[in-house]
Amino acid sequence: MYMDIVHRRGSVSQIGYHIVFCTKYRKKLLDDRLSEDLRKIFTGIAKEKGFEIKQQETNIDHVHLFVSAPPNVSISTLVKWIKGISARQFLVLHHAVKRDLYRGQLWNPSYYVGTAGDLSEDTIRGYIERQKAKN
Repeated sequence: MYMDIVHRRGSVSQIGYHIVFCTKYRKKLLDDRLSEDLRKIFTGIAKEKGFEIKQQETNIDHVHLFVSAPPNVSISTLVKWIKGISARQFLVLHHAVKRDLYRGQLWNPSYYVGTAGDLSEDTIRGYIERQKAKN
């Protein structure tokens, strides 16, 4: 999937994050109906906070998101928004699920994040090396 170059006031970026996080204790509770509600919640959070979800997939016990965000938003802040707001909104919609969760916590506190861009590491290293030679 090709990522667009995003022009914002003061920056131009092409940053993608692959974010994965699990339900607390990998509890298998995200069926198709609940996953669709999560999809809507994630989309709403992205719109409100000013980032874009390029792709999302929910499994029975974990979530994959491919997100493009401005460079001034740290990944830890981004994940905090996504997990914190989604958990609150989800548990309001599905209050019965809360009793199946330890202390009512939907998400495990850990997460995985990987970055994606249009250029490989070797391309960037080569570009930087060539810049030295120009000076």
